Amino acid sequence: MKVLVTGANGQLGQCLQKIEKEYSQIDFFFRTSEELNITSLDSIKSNFELFKPDFCINCAAYTNVDQAEKESKKAFAVNAEGVKNLSKVCKNYGTVLIHISTDYVFDGEKTGPYTVDDIPNPINQYGKSKLKGEEYIQEILEKYFIVRTSWLYSEFGKNFYKTILEKAKTEKIIYVTNEQTGCPTNANNLAKFLVELVISNEERYRIIHFADFEQMTWFEFVKKIAKENKLKAKVIAREYSSFAARPENSTLQNN
Repeated sequence: MKVLVTGANGQLGQCLQKIEKEYSQIDFFFRTSEELNITSLDSIKSNFELFKPDFCINCAAYTNVDQAEKESKKAFAVNAEGVKNLSKVCKNYGTVLIHISTDYVFDGEKTGPYTVDDIPNPINQYGKSKLKGEEYIQEILEKYFIVRTSWLYSEFGKNFYKTILEKAKTEKIIYVTNEQTGCPTNANNLAKFLVELVISNEERYRIIHFADFEQMTWFEFVKKIAKENKLKAKVIAREYSSFAARPENSTLQNN
């Protein structure tokens, strides 16, 4: 079985590379954004012709939420039009697309966890671009899994967990919002789930929510990080303002 992974230099891509040797039944082909640029149809076609993958796990994405407000065209070029390109090529090769989406397709007004049956209503450009990518997949493909996840962290790349550890080295007080609730998710857990999804050969193609089970605010998450790492910095909750609007509740209900 051949699996092509896009965005291999990102956080999730590196988590997948970490477990590659655990799955001898799979031939993985990891491609960085430079080696496979999803905004270029020619780049996608040449890679698919070379590898002829059974599955494509799309980890390529524009993920800077605040910056997406300023350069929405770039966000849509990757998260929407790039996904459209990838979907077209997957269809031509009969490849199953496993696409990573986000909790930010929701507006955050629901009191409980969001299910796959809830209607998306993104409130920022990042969320809108990711939702448009989802829509393209569903319009073009029959063989796909759209996996929505949230608040990813790991030992790789730039993420909230690592940022807090760095802050704790130089700052005695860490201020963080207590106004947003979600499910911090270890990207290593997501990587294992994606590979198991490939191995399962499941053909009930659909949208899936995958997040670690414990829901918390960013403030509660930092308190937990501080406790686990025995950080000396004091954690204080305060109001948080960002350039992009963010959902107050983006908790996902696993399905």
